[in-house]
Amino acid sequence: MSNLFPNLFTPVTIGKVEIRNRILSTGHDTMIPDDGTVNDALIAYHEARARGGAGLIVTQVAGIHETARYTTRMLLALDDGCIPGYRRLAERLHAHGTKVFAQIFHPGREIHESQDGSIPVAYGPSAVPSDRFHCMPRALDQAMIGEIVAGYAAGAARIREAGIDGVEIVASHGYLPAQFLNPRVNLREDDYGGSFDNRLRFLREVVEEVRKSVGGDFVVGLRISGDEKDADGLTEAETLPALAALAPSLDYVNVIAGTSSSIGGATHIVPPMFIEGAYVAPFAAAVKAQVEIPVLVAGRINQPHQAEQAIATGQADMCGMTRAMICDPAMAGKAAEDRVEDIRACIGCNQACIGHFQIGFPISCIQHPETGRELSYGATTPAAASRNVLVIGGGPGGLKAAAVAAARGHEVTLVEAEPRLGGQALLAQLLPGRAEFGGIVTNLARDAEAAGAEIHLNTRGDRALVDALAPDHVILATGAGPRAPSHAEIAEGAHAVDAWSVLKGEVNPGASVVIHDWRSDWVGLGLAEMLAAKGCRVRLAVNGRMAGEQVQNYTRDMMVARCHRLGVEIIPYARFHGADEDSVYLQHSASGDPMILEGVDTLVLAQGGASRDALLAELDGYDVTLIGDCLVPRTAEEAVLEGMKAAWAI
Repeated sequence: MSNLFPNLFTPVTIGKVEIRNRILSTGHDTMIPDDGTVNDALIAYHEARARGGAGLIVTQVAGIHETARYTTRMLLALDDGCIPGYRRLAERLHAHGTKVFAQIFHPGREIHESQDGSIPVAYGPSAVPSDRFHCMPRALDQAMIGEIVAGYAAGAARIREAGIDGVEIVASHGYLPAQFLNPRVNLREDDYGGSFDNRLRFLREVVEEVRKSVGGDFVVGLRISGDEKDADGLTEAETLPALAALAPSLDYVNVIAGTSSSIGGATHIVPPMFIEGAYVAPFAAAVKAQVEIPVLVAGRINQPHQAEQAIATGQADMCGMTRAMICDPAMAGKAAEDRVEDIRACIGCNQACIGHFQIGFPISCIQHPETGRELSYGATTPAAASRNVLVIGGGPGGLKAAAVAAARGHEVTLVEAEPRLGGQALLAQLLPGRAEFGGIVTNLARDAEAAGAEIHLNTRGDRALVDALAPDHVILATGAGPRAPSHAEIAEGAHAVDAWSVLKGEVNPGASVVIHDWRSDWVGLGLAEMLAAKGCRVRLAVNGRMAGEQVQNYTRDMMVARCHRLGVEIIPYARFHGADEDSVYLQHSASGDPMILEGVDTLVLAQGGASRDALLAELDGYDVTLIGDCLVPRTAEEAVLEGMKAAWAI
């Protein structure tokens, strides 16, 4: 029993299933399945969290009808071919004491991608389009409604036969059941539209038919967004009565926020670090006041103390901590042992978890790239022989390399020229709303120290130091500095500064600022918000189609919204050409036409990085590996991944 989290580590019963603690991994797409069935990689992914102490794991959505194929790499429960994979998953998770439920799903109009390059036909209650995906659905006829309802029941029966402990009907995030419930999306005039009872009919039939197919002793739950956070989305006033009506037929309800159908609502599917922790818990408390079944909640619950608070105050019975366990699969076990300092806390960056999913790759974590790669890197393998390893550079990549190399049994020394570890992460955390990003330094430094790496600050890596230490292998992680623009003409009188100087508070930007953002990433948007909040007139010119083009879209969209509220002018398709005393000269990157911005006090150049790799030329005769920005300037994700791989290769 945990002394710090006594409520979080008490068992809870859902239906007839007893769960060992209140920590839940919610259903989330992983992009790991490749043929619609549970494969070895997906089992290994979930098993890492079961081994790490999760009480309950809910697997990602399984389509229950041919028209439910909303991505190319989802699970399907359309025939008995799904049963063996689910059975193996259940056996492996049960061996660790973890219970497992499976989501059953139809997206309705929310079709994310094509199956073959052509635009698929989507179906919804009515021909009301989805703004986010620009999808116009075809209205379902009653025959197909019957097929889909039957599909939920058949899918649930297959999942039960596989030995899974329960099913979760997905009505969250604006998917098909929510579309029927929403009077602004459901414009039908038959028995499935109009009145509240008619709009609830589809979901009621799904619940009833699923219950008939699995029996009374099998867990049947429902996930729903209490507030879809959109002008046309469901509100708490509409979802609470629905939950009260359905609760007698359910074993639990799992609440969240947001909708897939709009840009603003979708940010709540995987809320970025700008959103406060446990922000859906008050709605969960409102649900608990209406129903007598367990209430589960998620939404930025990344720390065990947040979950403990929600449980202790009676707001919820279980807490979804999905990204917390993507970042640290052993989070639950560490919290149970009160080892909070050893928990690698999620920083809400969204870069490699939902960010990977949205570009078609298995999800991972920028701090813990082992996630999603469990079959290759899931278990730390001792090195064949211990080597003396020198890591030069204490940014995220160097820290990861040191942690993994030390954990594999090497003698590791890390040197950092500055008085603090962290590299560019120390700058990233200075931007508005991104202080949490600095947690990557705390977490990786803790990993390195716990593994036994010896860390020296204020120590510059050079040939003399390398000769003195005589390492068997050198990992060069010296990062990058700010890049100066090439082929640009900047007059002597122009007040042009780099983004790093602004972040450090080393320059006076004046009243009117132009930021040129070559990478179209978080730096330009963050600086724009920072300076606009100080009262500057800010024009953000980006060499891309949109500001934040390289940033995961939920994070980008929230950053754009914050800048919009502050009056930032965003200029896309802008290639930098030059500057003089009061003007900035740009070229439209598509048309080639000039664009001139006048009345400029300061030009801020966010041009990406220039590798700091000069030491490589001095290290003839040594076995050297370059990682991260020292190799090629990119992001923290690549630095950490390469640090891990470099350590595995020794």
